[in-house]
Amino acid sequence: MIERYSFGRFSYCGKDYTSDVIIHGEGVTSWWRVAGHSVAREDIETLIAENPAIIVIGTGANGLMRVPQETRQSIEDSGIQLIVEDTAKAVKTFNRLKGEGADVAIAMHLTC
Repeated sequence: MIERYSFGRFSYCGKDYTSDVIIHGEGVTSWWRVAGHSVAREDIETLIAENPAIIVIGTGANGLMRVPQETRQSIEDSGIQLIVEDTAKAVKTFNRLKGEGADVAIAMHLTC
């Protein structure tokens, strides 16, 4: 579970992080996007290949990162449910789903 999130910082499994990440299973991977504040398919190809049931994307504290329709469609065409929310809400959704035993992953933008 993600223990806490605040602008630019979160804690997961007792460790603090200050950069954008993807969490799937117990793994945490740094997440850098080609276009910065937009999520392209290539930004999450590895995650799509892991085929979680659900991907939650946290779009930042103020929700400024965008997930274009073609990226959304690509995820959904892979049979993966997609949830896009500002990062604070995304963390709550991820924790709830994880607590329910769902195969869920989260890609988190920590700032803006």
